[in-house]
Amino acid sequence: MSHANAALTPRQRLRVARLIVDDGWPVSQAAKVFNCAWPTANRWAERYAAMGEAGMQDRSSRPHRIPNRTAPDLVRKIVQLRWRKRLGPVQIGATVGVPASTVHAVLVRCRLNRLSHVDRRTGEVVRRYEHETPGAMIHVDVKKLGNIPDGGGWRYVGRQQGERNRAATPGKSKSAYRHPKIGTAFVHTVIDDHSRVAYAEIHDDETAATAVSVLRRAVSWFAARGVVVERVLSDNGSAYKSHLWRDTCTELGIKAKKTRPYRPQTNGKIERFHRTLADGWAFSKHYTTESARRNALPAWLHGYNHHRPHTAIGGHPPISRLTNLPGQYI
Repeated sequence: MSHANAALTPRQRLRVARLIVDDGWPVSQAAKVFNCAWPTANRWAERYAAMGEAGMQDRSSRPHRIPNRTAPDLVRKIVQLRWRKRLGPVQIGATVGVPASTVHAVLVRCRLNRLSHVDRRTGEVVRRYEHETPGAMIHVDVKKLGNIPDGGGWRYVGRQQGERNRAATPGKSKSAYRHPKIGTAFVHTVIDDHSRVAYAEIHDDETAATAVSVLRRAVSWFAARGVVVERVLSDNGSAYKSHLWRDTCTELGIKAKKTRPYRPQTNGKIERFHRTLADGWAFSKHYTTESARRNALPAWLHGYNHHRPHTAIGGHPPISRLTNLPGQYI
């Protein structure tokens, strides 16, 4: 695509240059025919004579030398302050003694102008990846949620009423601090790296046997949608480090991979899904019982997979990236 203010497109430039260089037209006559200035026609003729057809493309207007460009040592200091302390241009400029506009220009050049580009815990530049096909890798993890007491939890009924509801709910136990506990819901989640299609089940534990059962059903669920799972990425939880998990992955023909210890960012896609899960389902409305919340999960998952736009895949629902759905081309 030519420059917005260019008098001629690359094709027209080539025609002007060939008339002048190959056919011997005077520059002024060729410029008059193509309604452009004499220097313009002469420039394209000279480039054609020197570089041929390749010379008809636009060149960058960036200068070859920038004498007043920020020194590399100063750029390094600015980047380090951004990474380590997550400071803004004004604070960094006051620290290193340069205008905030200069700091901002350096951050833009280094692609650090937005803090969302920087890892919150380590200060390193965020490195994003995505496998090319569905099933090339799935992410697995467990989201723990406190069970909702009968009558509703404290988020919607307040602390005092929430404590009463929790104390009155059958099946509670006592914690070390003498507060009644009604157990934990373990949401075993599976998400496809390429499409972001999600699968989830709720259980009362996170043992290896439960994790393996969830994996088997998830693999079958994906297979019914034309997806063959090749790899599975998990954290270093006891269930995923067990021999049962290893043997099951071998049996299913799946390569088991682990994240780096103390680096949840490696499994960032499913960590981000957990936040969406919590906002969109777990804490989205007032559930009066735990069973009511659990019964609402399948409908929310369907909406997430089939209808909810996903910003990481161009605003399309995750299911749109599965191209082998049965009946899709009927």
